[in-house]
Amino acid sequence: MKKDLFRLAGLLLLLALSACSPQRPRQASLPQPLPVRFGTGADETAVSVEPWWHQFQDPQLDALMQEALAANLDLAQGHARLRQVQALARIATAARWPSAELQGTAGRVRQKGLFGTETANSYRLSVAAGFELDLWRKLASRSEAARLDVLAARQELQTLYLSLSAQLADVYYLVVEQRAQLQLVDTTIASFADTLQRVESRYRQGLVPALDVYQSRQNLAAARARRPVVEQTLAAAEHALVVLVGRYPAQTAFGAVDRLPALDSVFAAGLPATLLTRRPDIAAAHSRLRADDARIAAAIAERFPSFNLIADYGGADSELASLLDSPNIFWNLLVNLAQPLLDGGRRRAEVDRQRALFDEHLAAYRQTVLQAFQEVEDALVQERTADERIDGLQQQVAATAGALRLATDRYLLGLSEYLPVLTAQITHAEAQRNLLEARRLRIVARTSLARAVGGVWMASLIEQRDNQKLSKGMRP
Repeated sequence: MKKDLFRLAGLLLLLALSACSPQRPRQASLPQPLPVRFGTGADETAVSVEPWWHQFQDPQLDALMQEALAANLDLAQGHARLRQVQALARIATAARWPSAELQGTAGRVRQKGLFGTETANSYRLSVAAGFELDLWRKLASRSEAARLDVLAARQELQTLYLSLSAQLADVYYLVVEQRAQLQLVDTTIASFADTLQRVESRYRQGLVPALDVYQSRQNLAAARARRPVVEQTLAAAEHALVVLVGRYPAQTAFGAVDRLPALDSVFAAGLPATLLTRRPDIAAAHSRLRADDARIAAAIAERFPSFNLIADYGGADSELASLLDSPNIFWNLLVNLAQPLLDGGRRRAEVDRQRALFDEHLAAYRQTVLQAFQEVEDALVQERTADERIDGLQQQVAATAGALRLATDRYLLGLSEYLPVLTAQITHAEAQRNLLEARRLRIVARTSLARAVGGVWMASLIEQRDNQKLSKGMRP
């Protein structure tokens, strides 16, 4: 009776020890309290859960985005990395379970005996099993660290989705702008050619000097020289766009519009507190910190005794058919205790290394948070200043158009020289180019803001892609 009580007490003590960990979790604190709100002009309403590019209401962009999110090779690499980390997590978890393997040997021996040379067969079959008692939660901590690595890898993949969507939108609207710039160049060339015909006609009538003809030809030549530059930029943008969607650069046929969308509405930035949950890069940095903390616990547990249960059961005989019925059945059960004594300070150094790694990643986490807030504030300023610049350029285009019309009329009436016309043509064309670029940069500012505030739409796409892998017989 006393022996049973001792055994029960020992079992209870063993279970209690198995729940103990020599490491207290460390907290990932921020360097200072979060701000109450973003900068002036930020819309603090809740951010939409829908993909951010739907606000443009561009079916072609939607189609390209869907194609890129399914066929982009950077995303394919990201999913492959995620599956690697998931496999490592399964390996770490498997160490917490018993292991067993079937062992067998077969041999034939010929040797001299008392009655001459003898030949004999020998067969051996056994099942060997092992299990490590995780008294100090060493294996549990490693498994937890691996699980958090999977979570961080998934969040980093969400960051890749978000970055890819922003990059594709930027390149797409660069294509749209360059197509509009190309149309503007062609319109400018046609206008300058018409002006040259009028100047040449007046020259043949002896109304203007030859200098006016040369200046008009110079203006037209400069406009024509600009066209190859725009064509080159457009082609490079189209090539970059089709590569993002997983095609070869030569496959540039798609129907992108040639007009940039107007952005009248304000994109909701939400409250600063929600940024920590919507930015996947911040969430990934926090998950990495928690994984580091679990690895500290595992490193500390390495310095404590380890207990392993080892079992072996099998049989041996000279006949294979009677192996399982052989009287030579054997079994053994062992408890292996290992306590580190001398290791030259290696385990202690590993604990110090893991703690230093935690401190490094803690600083990186705090820096990620600060950079996230900086990106939001920068994007808000970019949106505001872009609107102001567009307003100013629209006024400039209207003014230069009026100046060009008036200078041309005065010149054709013989009331002024050609130089005002030349200057007005150059100024008006440049103002139109700047307005097109400013409208695209306004969209870039919106894209930057959408990327800076993060989102939640990426998680469902990743889960959907994982389910497709499972349906095809592949593990996620």
